[in-house]
Amino acid sequence: MAYQLVPQFAVAQPINEVSTMQKLPLGTIVRIQDPLINVTFGGAMGEAIYLRVSGTSVVVGSMVDYDPYLGTAVLSPATAGEGSVAVSFNIVPATNFAWFQITGAAAVKAPNAMVVGAGVWSLAATAGSVDDAAVAGEQIVNCKVSSTTPTPATGLGYIELNRSFHQGAIV
Repeated sequence: MAYQLVPQFAVAQPINEVSTMQKLPLGTIVRIQDPLINVTFGGAMGEAIYLRVSGTSVVVGSMVDYDPYLGTAVLSPATAGEGSVAVSFNIVPATNFAWFQITGAAAVKAPNAMVVGAGVWSLAATAGSVDDAAVAGEQIVNCKVSSTTPTPATGLGYIELNRSFHQGAIV
């Protein structure tokens, strides 16, 4: 992916940079675009949010749960969850600051084959990964599969995010 920040934030911290120091207010949301995937998805506009990783480090394509008020992100659980989700553009060690995608076509960790147009679910076997197999409480709402795995690369698939969130527990 070659997403870029809109010009007014490009100097503060580029989309592909990870920093040990906070360079913007946590929770800042910006518009992003990726001209390289424009043909595939008919317009590669999206949004990214600036967050600090807490807990375990994340890798490129990891799905994270984030708190928009605290500005923190943690690796999404491999079980039922609650709250907003985003996808990492970078390898981000714990306590570091980076951008995470919240809308648009995102390359996410998806080790199993997925069907285009299917719903997106947390992958029970691997935290931070997704699948298209339905599991109670693990649905990611406002999200759908946009490509089969391994597109764009091995272990990744495109999903279409729209300020997505975990469905939460089903009782």
